[in-house]
Amino acid sequence: MSGLDAARLASVISPLRRTLLAAARDAEDLPEIPDAQIEIIRALPRDTASSPGELAGRLGLSRPTVSNLLTAMEADGLVERRPRPGDRRHVEVHVTAKALDLFTRFDRAGGDLVAAAAGTLTDDDRAVLAAALPVLERLRDALAAPRRTR
Repeated sequence: MSGLDAARLASVISPLRRTLLAAARDAEDLPEIPDAQIEIIRALPRDTASSPGELAGRLGLSRPTVSNLLTAMEADGLVERRPRPGDRRHVEVHVTAKALDLFTRFDRAGGDLVAAAAGTLTDDDRAVLAAALPVLERLRDALAAPRRTR
């Protein structure tokens, strides 16, 4: 992999993500939401619904794990489970306005924090970082691909 220190990159990404999450939570006084719950909310964009089984498949999690996560999330007001229209034996999961508000606030705070931190970098460093974004997005997608096919 010509010059890429994959272990070094991996050792930077995880702490960077944790640091950003903690700083954004502090900046907006947001609750701590477990990563698995964040994945579920991100998998349910505004005005969409999925069954628990669809979520499990999309996220590469077991159905019992998703069911347990949804129970906790419902108790915290982050999702709602409603009977599927036309088939009351099945449920659909919907993200709540509360969850959308929390994520809007988190995303805004995260963006502001990254912009402020990037402002301390040189112009050349910011240019390299901007050029790396599409590559990092493709790397994220490549890492997620095996999870979607499990």
